[in-house]
Amino acid sequence: MAAILTDDEVGKKVVDAEGKELGIVAKVEGDRASVDPNPSVAEHLMAKVGWEGEDEEDYVVTEDMLARVGDEVILRGDL
Repeated sequence: MAAILTDDEVGKKVVDAEGKELGIVAKVEGDRASVDPNPSVAEHLMAKVGWEGEDEEDYVVTEDMLARVGDEVILRGDL
C-alpha cells in the first residue's frame, strides 16, 4: 500500500532514505505536500498548530515520492 499524505503530516520532519532532514511539512493539499527546507523554531511551532503555510522557498513532495509516513515523512531512496 502506498503512503498517503493527510493534514496530520503538517509539522512533521521530511527525511531522505538515509535519514537526512530535508525540512518540515508546511501544508498538504491532496497528494502534495509543501516542504519548508529551512524552518525556524517558530515555524515548527506554527506548523504544529496549523498556522504555517507555504512560501516561495518551499518545494513540493508528492505521494509517489514517499517510502512511508510515520513520526516522520520518509522519501524513497530512488528519487
